Amino acid sequence: MPREFTRAERVSDAVQQELAVLIRDEVRDPRVGMVSVTDVDVSRDLAYAKIHVTFVGDRDQEEIDQAVKALNGAAGYLRKLLAASIKLRITPKLTFIYDESGRRGQHLSALIDYAMSTQDADQKADTEVADNKGH
Repeated sequence: MPREFTRAERVSDAVQQELAVLIRDEVRDPRVGMVSVTDVDVSRDLAYAKIHVTFVGDRDQEEIDQAVKALNGAAGYLRKLLAASIKLRITPKLTFIYDESGRRGQHLSALIDYAMSTQDADQKADTEVADNKGH
């Protein structure tokens, strides 16, 4: 029998979808820019929510920190808008956190590509040495 989703998971999905739209349409702070809401962790009592976000484009750590600070500054406003759009008895208190998984994934992918190209170059060199010994 398939596992049923908990209320916290359903609220998490609804909050994620709604916040993505609200941030895009309502947050006018230039420090924020293009944001992707990657995950929402809602506490079991639905009182708190950790919003994991990433940003589109290359940004250094200081710009990321400023953007997260701007989002946390707008958290009360976003919570009010969220309460109006999602009918809940308790609207969770929002805390925005930068999600580094995308950046880490790109870094790991680059390392794998580098390792593969190095391995290919080593195999070519070994093949050439073996061919030269045979002649």
